[in-house]
Amino acid sequence: MVRGRVSRLSVRDVRFPTSLGGHGSDAMHTDPDYSAAYVIIETDAEDGLKGYGITFTLGKGTEVVVCAVNALAHHVLNKDLKDIVGDFRGFYRQLTSDGQLRWIGPEKGVVHLATAAVLNAVWDLWAKQEGKPLWKLLVDMDPRTLVSCIDFRYITDVLTEEDAYEILQKGQVGKKEREGHMLAHGYPAYTTSCAWLGYSDDTLKQMVLLKVALSDINWHRFKVKVGADVQDDMRRCRLIRDMIGPENTLMMDANQRWDVPEAVEWMSKLAEFKPLWIEEPTSPDDILGHAAISKALVPLGIGVATGEQCHNRVIFKQLLQANALQFLQIDSCRLGSVNENLSVLLMAKKFEIPVCPHAGGVGLCELVQHLIIFDYISVSASLENRMCEYVDHLHEHFKYPVKIRQASYMPPMDAGYSTEMKEESVKKHQYPDGEVWKKLLATQENQV
Repeated sequence: MVRGRVSRLSVRDVRFPTSLGGHGSDAMHTDPDYSAAYVIIETDAEDGLKGYGITFTLGKGTEVVVCAVNALAHHVLNKDLKDIVGDFRGFYRQLTSDGQLRWIGPEKGVVHLATAAVLNAVWDLWAKQEGKPLWKLLVDMDPRTLVSCIDFRYITDVLTEEDAYEILQKGQVGKKEREGHMLAHGYPAYTTSCAWLGYSDDTLKQMVLLKVALSDINWHRFKVKVGADVQDDMRRCRLIRDMIGPENTLMMDANQRWDVPEAVEWMSKLAEFKPLWIEEPTSPDDILGHAAISKALVPLGIGVATGEQCHNRVIFKQLLQANALQFLQIDSCRLGSVNENLSVLLMAKKFEIPVCPHAGGVGLCELVQHLIIFDYISVSASLENRMCEYVDHLHEHFKYPVKIRQASYMPPMDAGYSTEMKEESVKKHQYPDGEVWKKLLATQENQV
């Protein structure tokens, strides 16, 4: 039973100095510090439960997202949680359609990242009050209630409420069996952690060896970062392909590095390494550019994957309409939380495009596992050409970290959205006053 009036909303700037080890580095983001705007929602309910929400950033700029969260707070404070979830579509639209704040969006950029953090906290609290992990809350929800959480504005030319309801109704068939399959076997994952662009050859070899030969997880899907130098990419891809063998799956990620002709030319040279897809080959806003690349790579057997920096459901709608991608990558913190991700999952189902979520960031694995498990059980009903990204760092900072078994995400069983961080970790990594940052900033100051 949903209960309580929101009495407090706070937000903290939490940063992890991942740039020191080159973790997360790619052709466009060479020195990321994986970070989060960390939202906490409290109510006056006697149970004392709190909702935790995050949105992912790369260090600098997190303070801007924090400001945006605070600017949205008045839409949440003193609201009954029952009223929020009882008209979730209306509440979503209230956050995204503020008559003044929407001017610095609308439904994109910093203000949308802040919206995601706030809504993620609401979903976490709702699931906790129901005593269920978020994926189970969604799976058990009747189709009409699920549909009522979605804002269909701007996408009804592709997906109407009735379309969504029909898809979810069809998903009821075999749902119990698919849930059992998830509980027994989990959702297929792939690893990105072995081949960040900033890794030296020795580190890269060590990481791949750990994943292939020494790991009891049995990885057989790998992703490598490309895009800085074609000759270096060929050398690194050859090294990785030789280590993982021809039978394992390799994906490539350019992180928006190329213009359209450059992407086609570059991938023609990397085609010999048999990648399943090239991810983010160009600007995330260039729908027609993605379509041109997609068409050009068909003869090479290479698909196009994108989505981690797609602002909203409208961009995804256009990518699908333009046949611009073969693999759709949702992000739990860039879109407007669960609400907007539901609309994208349903559009992907309508177009029969597999969803392979982005999870390369602090907390993203924890969150997106819920969405993709729900997608399999209640929407897509398929595991064909589907997998979810996994990076194996920073999980130790979360109260309910992901569990990987035999290269698969095992469904989380703790109530909530798995968003809660350990308070000790938050205090140490809060910027700029946490213990970790005080030391690092003092060191940097002494080096000037």
